[in-house]
Amino acid sequence: MIAAFTLLFVIVALGLPAGIIFIPFTLVSSNANALYTVSLAIVRAAFRLARIRVVIAGLEHVPAHTACIFMSNHVSNLDPPALIPHIPGRTSVFLKRSLMKIPILGYGMKLGEFVPVDRDGRVESAKESALIARSVLEKGLHITTFVEGTRSKDGRMLPFKKGPFYLAMDAGAPCIPVSIYGTETMMAKGSLRVRPGTAHIVFHPPLYPAQFSSREELMEDMRAAIASGLPEWMRR
Repeated sequence: MIAAFTLLFVIVALGLPAGIIFIPFTLVSSNANALYTVSLAIVRAAFRLARIRVVIAGLEHVPAHTACIFMSNHVSNLDPPALIPHIPGRTSVFLKRSLMKIPILGYGMKLGEFVPVDRDGRVESAKESALIARSVLEKGLHITTFVEGTRSKDGRMLPFKKGPFYLAMDAGAPCIPVSIYGTETMMAKGSLRVRPGTAHIVFHPPLYPAQFSSREELMEDMRAAIASGLPEWMRR
């Protein structure tokens, strides 16, 4: 539990004063870039002190100066803090609406223009989130989403949610497949225990929605691309 305590201590010890300083600054300046940059620096420091290493591959595939939709598999609560600091530029994130209610952190997410998602399975909810996300893309920010909608219990890929693919076909932004593995052994679903280790993140060449005739075709190719960067046992 030392790694878990270290992560929590560093994020709280540095995050609280950072929030006190940079949340008001963001409100006054109407620009969340400083808050975003400082938050990611805190996450990186927490990972280093908890002896969590992140190995990146394929970053050269990400188009420069272009708002993209990053679509990743999801195996651990460590996935977002492992991935987001390594995405070039600033990204918004699809996340459960309930997380926006966390004191300070939730408010920071709102200022960062994160996109709330309802898990009711309704097409209307998916379209509503996609509409909000499109407005974020139009501001030049990326969108990051874990397309299974929840963490896998055993690391194997789950069915994908439809919402991100409504967004992709509507906005036409490049979609970057992302494969994450290693975090499933460091913090499994349902556990608060964190173990030191190495997280692997693979960025794949973009998929362009205009080249697909339907959401289903894009979803199928996205699944194949993400699976290609995972260990064989996780693809089944």
